[in-house]
Amino acid sequence: MFKLWAKTIKNDRVKKSFIYKGEDKFEPKLFEKYMRELCEQMDIPTPVILKSHKRNFDSFNMTKFNEGDFVEHIDFDSLTVEYCRDDHGEKKHIYKAYLPTD
Repeated sequence: MFKLWAKTIKNDRVKKSFIYKGEDKFEPKLFEKYMRELCEQMDIPTPVILKSHKRNFDSFNMTKFNEGDFVEHIDFDSLTVEYCRDDHGEKKHIYKAYLPTD
């Protein structure tokens, strides 16, 4: 089981906060699916996911989507998605083997 913590931010304040719970182990190739489900449950548009978002997610256990990352209109300034660490506080690099190096 894994958790993703999503927050919409407007004017430097958290507008909406949500924790998405995945039933199985996190699978990097399913990140887009998790984002679609998370956004559907939050009732917000799904952003366009770029390689840079995946790299930030791997390096920092979080990624940020700005207004330009959405095709549809949004009523917030940004969406931040953070991987909730396990009980031991270990940092997990979940995309290391998944992303090609440049």
